Amino acid sequence: MAGAGGALLLRRARLTPLGGGEPAGVPGAGTDSPGRIVDLRVDGGLVVAVSAGPLRPRAGETVVDADGGALLPGLHDHHVHLLSAAAAASSVPAGPPRVSDAAGLRAALRAAPGAGAHGWVRAVGYHPSVAGDLDRHGLDVLVADRPVRLQHRGGALWVLNSAALRLAGVEACPLPGVERDAAGHPTGRLWRMDDWLRRAAAIPRVPVDLAALGRAAAARGVTGFTDATPGRSDAERRLLVEASRTGALPQRLTLMRPEPAAHGPPATDRGGIPAGERVRDGAVKLILDDDRLPDLDTLTARIAAAHHGGAPVAVHCVTRVQLILTLTALALAGHRRGDRIEHAAVVPPELRDMLRAGGLTVVTQPNFIAERGDRYLADITDEDPAALYPAASLARAGVRLAAGTDAPFGDPDPWRAIRAATDRRTAGGVVLGGGERLAAPAALALFLGTPTDPARPRAVRPGAPADLCLLDRPLAAALADPSAAHVRRTFIAGVPVAATPGE
Repeated sequence: MAGAGGALLLRRARLTPLGGGEPAGVPGAGTDSPGRIVDLRVDGGLVVAVSAGPLRPRAGETVVDADGGALLPGLHDHHVHLLSAAAAASSVPAGPPRVSDAAGLRAALRAAPGAGAHGWVRAVGYHPSVAGDLDRHGLDVLVADRPVRLQHRGGALWVLNSAALRLAGVEACPLPGVERDAAGHPTGRLWRMDDWLRRAAAIPRVPVDLAALGRAAAARGVTGFTDATPGRSDAERRLLVEASRTGALPQRLTLMRPEPAAHGPPATDRGGIPAGERVRDGAVKLILDDDRLPDLDTLTARIAAAHHGGAPVAVHCVTRVQLILTLTALALAGHRRGDRIEHAAVVPPELRDMLRAGGLTVVTQPNFIAERGDRYLADITDEDPAALYPAASLARAGVRLAAGTDAPFGDPDPWRAIRAATDRRTAGGVVLGGGERLAAPAALALFLGTPTDPARPRAVRPGAPADLCLLDRPLAAALADPSAAHVRRTFIAGVPVAATPGE
């Protein structure tokens, strides 16, 4: 292990430029270059020297022979939900591919270990293809004698059975997210109510192992996360900051902020634990849903309030109407550097110029084509499934582009997203939108951006933080078959946080 200062010498590492952007290596290298073999020195958490000739080891320095493997900036997942991802590891999988029908769902729920005095079951990843559009009564048919809460794979909807509704006290909850029948009784379907569910005293907390999450991500070469969770509580922020401070979660963190008008001062002023050098505050997260869209004046005012508070906005847009409304409101409020569109599942061609002119960054999820593409083909009728989650058309139009996995609502492995961006192939083998495929270097670059400016690539160069991903082979060979299995070592501030077993 490297010492606290990250004193490290990497020998015979290959720095390779990425076509279509700044080189991920020596400045000035041609984009067609196979890369250069260099020695690289790290001290105090920074890259301090890159040399084409051999560097002599210093006392106390950790020496690693890269053996010609590609050296990249560490991957950054630009859209993830950390606590939900950690909680998912302690939850019951309730949807494809693990569960595909009602019988399988019933068996999974009934076999689940219970939490708390009443044996609560928490299930995630549900899709209606399994057992239809469940409500309390449909869930009661599957499990009636234990309280069950089940989350749809999109994250916006929880379904509770009758036992869970009774224990949680949903009947008396006045929030508009409680769906009710004609008689005024809860249907069991709760929309955008994660914050309320977290505070409900009767619902036991699910264990979250952030250290395990961090280790798994480091093994994939991930050195940073942008947590995009809306309405994060003070307690949750403290948990993430503390995990960073202790090293349990070694990655650098960018935490999106709640809206200042609705939640008080920015997160940097709250929570009792200051953000350290590995935790910073990001954009203000704005959530839009088609069934309760704000009017144009209201959304414009929300954006202006965030900008006035000194923060850009990150707006959740998964439909055509959400994107049109957002771009119009941004044009009225004025753009701020760092403004982002999250997901951008649907981008009509006539809106590309507005995205480019506004300097907006689209943070997309190419992994959804691989993970959900077959369902899109079966379920989507109001849009062309082949045009969902566009990438190449945006890049050709000059739109700034980056990516996140949206874990746990998507697979947390960015290398699977890189593969999906290059082949646009569904799990069933259908190529969905072949014209939106990216070249492999451009797909990789989606995860190599600066956390606060995701489309601006980072480079391995003197003065840069030594957050590094070392592969076991040259970059071209790795990108011919994108896989986390090619990650040999991961360094954060020059300190190894993951290595191939046996090294």
